[in-house]
Amino acid sequence: MVIQNEQITQHTMSVLVDNESGVLARVIGLFSGRGYNIDSLTVAEVDEGRTRSRITIVTSGTPMIIEQIKAQLTRLVPIHTVTDLTQSGPFVGRELALVKVASTGERRVESLRIADIFRARVVDSTHESFIFEMTGSTEKIEAFINLMRPLGLVDVARTGIAALSRGAEPLSSERGNYEPA
Repeated sequence: MVIQNEQITQHTMSVLVDNESGVLARVIGLFSGRGYNIDSLTVAEVDEGRTRSRITIVTSGTPMIIEQIKAQLTRLVPIHTVTDLTQSGPFVGRELALVKVASTGERRVESLRIADIFRARVVDSTHESFIFEMTGSTEKIEAFINLMRPLGLVDVARTGIAALSRGAEPLSSERGNYEPA
């Protein structure tokens, strides 16, 4: 028996579901019951009638694990579509972070300079602290947080990634959009 070293990659998946109680618990149960990790998870209503929600999941695994996750998600009811944005083409993924920094003097000024470079907005200010709001890629947010650590980082709250495919076409709204490889 030959054991191959398959590379673990990160995938962003968009899952269109009925907006009803228990759906998120079933999706999370699928991941936890099989030992799959969720790196990021966001959920929001996406239609005017409030009947559908989009779950955006970022997870990591070997190609075989990713295929298993997609196949198992597709079989869950009431899931309408499962789209692996990582494989389906270009997509835009963004995250929101609130970053609290407590500092005075030159460190306070430096935190404002760095926030300006990263296009972070000050959404709350006291004489001793700021709360910055920023959106961007996970890497951009990580870089900002790391630069704020020596300047008095106090706390961070992050939303997780929200993502959509690029271009004019919407993600398919019909069940069965995913086909195993």
